[in-house]
Amino acid sequence: MQRDVSRTEAVMAAIRAKIASRALAAGDRLPSIRSFAATMRVAPSTVVEAYDRLAAEGLIRARPGSGFYVTSAGLPPLSLASALPQRERAVDPFWVSRQSLDADREVMMPGCGWLPAEYLPNDALRRALRHVARADDTILSGYGGSRGSPLLRRLLLGRFAEEGLEIGPEQLLLTSSGTQSIDLVCRLLLRPGDTALVDDPCYFNFQALLRAHQVRVVSVPFTRSGPDTTKLESVLAAEKPRVYITNSALHNPTGATLSPQIAYRLLRAASDHGLTIIEDDIYADFEPEPSPRLAVLDGLDRVIRIGSFSKALSASVRCGYIAARADLIEDLIDLQVATHFGGPSPVATELIANVLAGGGYRKHMEDLRRRLAAARRRTAARLQALGIEPWLMPRGGFHLWCQLPDGHDSADLARAALGQDIVLAPGNVFSAAQMASAFLRFNVVQSSDPRLFSVLRQAMAVK
Repeated sequence: MQRDVSRTEAVMAAIRAKIASRALAAGDRLPSIRSFAATMRVAPSTVVEAYDRLAAEGLIRARPGSGFYVTSAGLPPLSLASALPQRERAVDPFWVSRQSLDADREVMMPGCGWLPAEYLPNDALRRALRHVARADDTILSGYGGSRGSPLLRRLLLGRFAEEGLEIGPEQLLLTSSGTQSIDLVCRLLLRPGDTALVDDPCYFNFQALLRAHQVRVVSVPFTRSGPDTTKLESVLAAEKPRVYITNSALHNPTGATLSPQIAYRLLRAASDHGLTIIEDDIYADFEPEPSPRLAVLDGLDRVIRIGSFSKALSASVRCGYIAARADLIEDLIDLQVATHFGGPSPVATELIANVLAGGGYRKHMEDLRRRLAAARRRTAARLQALGIEPWLMPRGGFHLWCQLPDGHDSADLARAALGQDIVLAPGNVFSAAQMASAFLRFNVVQSSDPRLFSVLRQAMAVK
């Protein structure tokens, strides 16, 4: 009798282990009595007894004529943070991205690079979803054209014309995201071992993406009016980079805006040194009035403009674009077909086009710019009370690039804050030269919780 009990308990333990490891999930059917008896090398009556006892505990339930199924009662809560292996890693360009993307809802994210859902036009997106649900079946199930949605491209060409960039449809390509746009351009223009130029500081994923292409990264100091053009000339002469990636407006992370004088010198230097400029214009709609754009001044001769809609509309509805010379666009189309088999999702582009074509988008951006201006002022004042000074007050957007008091290292603060479920963006993840250890980038609308400032105060006190 004791031997039968032990065998029954062994069968029960095997089922519990499968449930605990999630090899069996809620609603999954258990192995048949005969097959599991053969697996466990026990009599079918032993499996019957084990299943009946597990059913009595509520872990499984019987469906007459169908078998036994796992209930949700016995499933352990799923925590990715605890389920996945953890390892110490450097505070590098991937650190902030992974901490922000994988954070639980309870985690505070003043270091992330996007707006919370309540700042985005969700009602307009829902209306657009209803419109797309009634669209032609090819929108819902097809690949779409190699250049992307004609409607969205027409809308973009109209927006470009308003700012003085008059280009034809052969000069525009839609992509799956802004990041994919940069990736495609890098695939086209760069080879392993080539040199690429970035600002210092710059958006950290520029560095990560370039290194993924096995490209050597060099940098030029960024000032409040653009790159330091004297040092830029020296870098171009000495390092001979093939491309330069930058933001002209509301630069990430600094929030600075390119001046007309710097824009002129930069374009002249690019012409003299055979440099291609990739102008990431993702924050264009956050500016109260348009500032100088390299693509407009250059006419897309040596400048390639990229952008996307993830910051102002939705990060869930991914779509980017590339505006460039027609010959480059033709080569980029072939690359996109080879690597992604076509452009962005027709559902995504139809959604975005529907929102942009509606009269509410401009009002949404006007309201958003006002809300962000107030949030910048509030956050700057609260940081200044701690001795953390904004490097400048941007004309728009949601980032503040801030300097810590003397002697404080932002990576140390970021590690301490992470222990309190707060994700910060330390300066050196943005700096190829590792010269920004005294800086942090704050997302002003993700920095409203008083606990953030209390944690910063405590962390800076432990020097």
